[in-house]
Amino acid sequence: MLKSMTGFGRSEMVTAERKIIVEIKAVNHRYCDITIKMPKKLSFFEAGIRNLLKQYISRGKVDVFISYEDYTENKTCVRYNSDIAKEYMNALNQMASDFDLDNDVKVSSLSRYPDVLELEEQTVDEGELWSDIEKVIKEAAEKFVEARITEGTHLKQDMLAKLDSMLDCVTFVEERSPEIIKEYRARLTAKVEELLGDTKLDESVLATEITIFADKICVDEETVRLRSHIKNVKETLEEAENVGRKLDFIAQEMNREANTILSKANDLEVSNRAIDLKTEIEKVREQIQNIE
Repeated sequence: MLKSMTGFGRSEMVTAERKIIVEIKAVNHRYCDITIKMPKKLSFFEAGIRNLLKQYISRGKVDVFISYEDYTENKTCVRYNSDIAKEYMNALNQMASDFDLDNDVKVSSLSRYPDVLELEEQTVDEGELWSDIEKVIKEAAEKFVEARITEGTHLKQDMLAKLDSMLDCVTFVEERSPEIIKEYRARLTAKVEELLGDTKLDESVLATEITIFADKICVDEETVRLRSHIKNVKETLEEAENVGRKLDFIAQEMNREANTILSKANDLEVSNRAIDLKTEIEKVREQIQNIE
């Protein structure tokens, strides 16, 4: 199914331990460019997050925002380093003995000595945390893809209408071309007869001149290729995914054919239709830039 490169997806998870919010948004880009903004404490998950996102995204400039609140951060414990406390007491007792002093150190005083008491955060279960993050990212990515598909459907409908308009222009050029030759023959015959007067007209010379003119303005090859390209675009729009680059190439070829028709045009009506054709092709090319 056709996907736009523009999309947005959001998901949120709240548990007794944590709150995770993931937002994904994207605009068109030639390649797959993923930027992830998240707390430093989640940075060791970045590789896994990127691999997970690439299952859903192949092209586009994608910004991923991950916010994280750990409700267990305040659940710290106090760790008593008995070995260090003993070292302090041994040193103090030795000082008291060396200087014949009373060792008047109290527990409250000893507890303030460096590293005797430490606040220790509870260990985070990385497997459990990744499981939660993965779930939220998948949900956000699925909503993101849904938004891309919806926008892709709109793009497809708009492009099909433009392609039909292009076919109308091609049909007009095909039908108008023989009329141009007939009109040229009539004008040329009238002009020659006017110049020659009663002298007999040489039909072979006239036929040669008309043939040269017809060959000069002939756009049969261009219109046939344009019809083929338009058909190819319509068929490609029905393909599953990752068609943006292919469509962009076809559009370039279509534009080349339209330019040739315009350069060969020796008729105001054909010139106007060729300009209309180029305008529609340019509109289609702009739409293609938004397709994944």
